Amino acid sequence: MSAISSWNLTISPDTTLSFSWRPSLPSRPRKRKTLVVLAAGLGAKPTVLVAEKLGDPGIQLLKTFANVDCSYNLSPEELCTKISLCDALIVRSGTKVTRDVFESSMGRLKVVGRAGVGIDNVDLSAATEHGCLVVNAPTANTIAAAEHGIALLTAMARNVAQADASVKAGKWERSKYVGVSLVGKTLAVMGFGKVGSEVARRAKGLGMDVIAHDPYAPADRARAIGVELVTFEEALRTADFISMHMPLTPATSKMFNDEAFSRVKKGVRIVNVARGGVIDEEALLRALDAGIVAQAALDVFTEEPPLQENKLVRHENVIATPHLGASTTEAQEGVALEIAEAVVGALKGELAATAVNAPMVPAEVLLELSPYVALTEKLGRLAVQLVAGGSGVKFVKVAYASARGPDDLDTRLLRAMVTKGLIEPISSVFVNLVNADFIAKQRGLRITEERIVLDGSPEKALEFIQVRIANVESKFASAMCDSGEITVEGRVKDGKPHLTKVGSLGVDVSLEGSIILCRQVDQPGIIGKVGSILGEENVNVNFMSVSRIAAGKQAVMTIGVDEEPSRDALKKTGEISAVEEFVFLKL
Repeated sequence: MSAISSWNLTISPDTTLSFSWRPSLPSRPRKRKTLVVLAAGLGAKPTVLVAEKLGDPGIQLLKTFANVDCSYNLSPEELCTKISLCDALIVRSGTKVTRDVFESSMGRLKVVGRAGVGIDNVDLSAATEHGCLVVNAPTANTIAAAEHGIALLTAMARNVAQADASVKAGKWERSKYVGVSLVGKTLAVMGFGKVGSEVARRAKGLGMDVIAHDPYAPADRARAIGVELVTFEEALRTADFISMHMPLTPATSKMFNDEAFSRVKKGVRIVNVARGGVIDEEALLRALDAGIVAQAALDVFTEEPPLQENKLVRHENVIATPHLGASTTEAQEGVALEIAEAVVGALKGELAATAVNAPMVPAEVLLELSPYVALTEKLGRLAVQLVAGGSGVKFVKVAYASARGPDDLDTRLLRAMVTKGLIEPISSVFVNLVNADFIAKQRGLRITEERIVLDGSPEKALEFIQVRIANVESKFASAMCDSGEITVEGRVKDGKPHLTKVGSLGVDVSLEGSIILCRQVDQPGIIGKVGSILGEENVNVNFMSVSRIAAGKQAVMTIGVDEEPSRDALKKTGEISAVEEFVFLKL
């Protein structure tokens, strides 16, 4: 059984959601994830708003975990009104999830699920800023979209739609609807992703010569199915048929415009089952009227549905379908299940494999780094609580000690957790893997990462981690190292995070519960006095260590406690004559 690591989702009494990491040991079987609920009473179950039609299998899966509100055809205003009551939103391509939606959610919306591949109707920047994960369903409708592309390709080549309309009108015009053969013709696939590659496979089976343009596609994957990757110019110049399969981005918007059509082979035929915006529709209409483009088969449009008077739709050499790429029974069920699983998983705190606005950390890296996730967050929390009031935290260094080379250690997740630990204790901001870098930049927090190269076996990912805060004063002077930085260091022991250094002093305390750091004169009885004060307050001590500079001089006592001591207990601790300074740090 493989190991599973997950984020635990916590709902606080004010319905704020927060995530924490829960590693599982490789030897343990997978256990059912649980939702940790701190809120009492009704309403703790998350609410999912389904804003567009979703297959029943997906709805039923959502209902096993959440309250499901199926409200279709919402206006932008209605969506903004509803969204503040929802933890997740599921849409298809017809609903625009704008910045206004995220702002109207007032921080409650944590997941947006796009039932399909394209995410151009979701404002990813706004989602990231608000810490909202965006997931899609990229695999379930791949075959359906590819099949529809081939259906349009063959129907266009043989005038199927026009001939059908003619026969139903009582005509018999065989000579008018003479088509063209596909065998030996060149098809240019524009965008060689999942759908594009499946279209290429099927076109090869029809005897077509297939080329593709995609600046990000690996050449070896194209060669494996007999496809040559070419430049945009070469694709335009040589293709008899062009099939669109690229996403709609600023770079691809109106990519096929007057200039592009001026460079195509005369009589080219166009298929678009991707996004309407990749074609300048007015330019295509002019190219059709001029005979530059012989025919077009379009499943998508810039505005959907298109206006009735749309000249492109009504053109005699255009086949138009109402965005049917994913519209098969099998694809609808598959997409519904895929997006429901992704949304439920995200609400449970799991890192979704289909997330589109969070760093994609490979599963094997997650498994290896999972013991260090809690360590980095807690080191961040400790370090920021050591900063004296009024000192602004702007410069943080995170050092990773490892025998591995720089390219063999992916630290993005650990950096995000340090950011979470640094920011959340001193603000109301929710930080997660999605928005950590944005929040840090927004607050002027510069986090630099360093590697401490160690000799030894590279089997262990990390020996220890240091977090250092520069240009600040400390409320616990012993936390300052020789370089003048607040420094805390920790490592993982027996699968649990431990604090191993504060400033220049070595300590050894398990990072569970909270911590009291106490610098005192090294003399007998101090441990007993502090222990008695805590015992009188029913504060359980779970760990204690003492580090001293030299016998009879100074020592630093590190005490792990399960409960937060009262103000009176802390005051009594500070009044012990041998205690020079102390600080309580809440984890």
